[in-house]
Amino acid sequence: MSMNNEREVILSVKHVDVTFGDNKKKPFKAVKDANFDIYRGETFALVGESGSGKTTLGRAIIRINSCSAGEIIFDGERISGKISRQQDRSVIRNIQMIFQDPAASLNERATIEYCVSEGLYNFHLYKNEQDRIAKVDKALEDVGLLPEHKSRYPHEFSGGQRQRVGIARAMIMEPKFIIADEPISALDVSIRAQVLNLMNKLKKEKNLTYLFIAHDLSVVRFIADRIAVIHLGRIVEIAESEVLFKYPVHPYTVSLLSAVPMPDPIIEKQREPIVYTKEEDDPNAAPREMREIRPGHFVYANDEDMKIYLDRLEKMEAFHGE
Repeated sequence: MSMNNEREVILSVKHVDVTFGDNKKKPFKAVKDANFDIYRGETFALVGESGSGKTTLGRAIIRINSCSAGEIIFDGERISGKISRQQDRSVIRNIQMIFQDPAASLNERATIEYCVSEGLYNFHLYKNEQDRIAKVDKALEDVGLLPEHKSRYPHEFSGGQRQRVGIARAMIMEPKFIIADEPISALDVSIRAQVLNLMNKLKKEKNLTYLFIAHDLSVVRFIADRIAVIHLGRIVEIAESEVLFKYPVHPYTVSLLSAVPMPDPIIEKQREPIVYTKEEDDPNAAPREMREIRPGHFVYANDEDMKIYLDRLEKMEAFHGE
């Protein structure tokens, strides 16, 4: 079992590539050399713009997408590539996913009761019918729905309500690890904080670990312990949540943070977003890799970049009086 700073690693992503297409069609590498560890009991956020590869990576962990290189270790066992049927069932039981599109992930012909109970049926996680119904009722109440909703069908609900059904379906399995793919993007603003608070509450009560995929940095700041920033399939920066907001060093992270809207309309009007120009376009640049710039703070860089980033970091530390 791998330990780091006395913290137990529950999931380890090692040099993972995800490629679509084959030799007949031009292959497209959606995820490039992804490397990170997730500690048990933490919320690890993966942040990036649309098309950056964050959902693809999440789906690779749950074995929907296959890895073209690298490996994924969960609870000390490799879960990528070919694994036994027993291991596959263990992955399904212990890793659950809250999908981005609730309409596509729910069976339109099944009642909400069946949608939420499906995992209970497959793994027989109930004593009797009474226990199963009690578990479904509790799961629905936990996400702000009523027990009487269970006899309805997904098309009778709004997008936000369907997303809550998806959350209930994942939580009812009592997994060790949950991949939450934009779990609140379909929700009303008024219900978002409620769902985030619920996820935090369930995390503490059930000792859950989350991979929280999002594009909204203000949400991520509220829920995440550590954040990985992904751009065009490559992770460019990893740091603790507050450190990333205080000391962003990679230009893409700086650009992403500059796009977070400010609550003051006067400040917002005067602000100019920082546009990121892709560094990798320079064919003469030395190869880059993930490097530690401060303890626990990693950035994708080469020697030349490191000089610039260290200088930037020094100025930020001086500004914050450190």
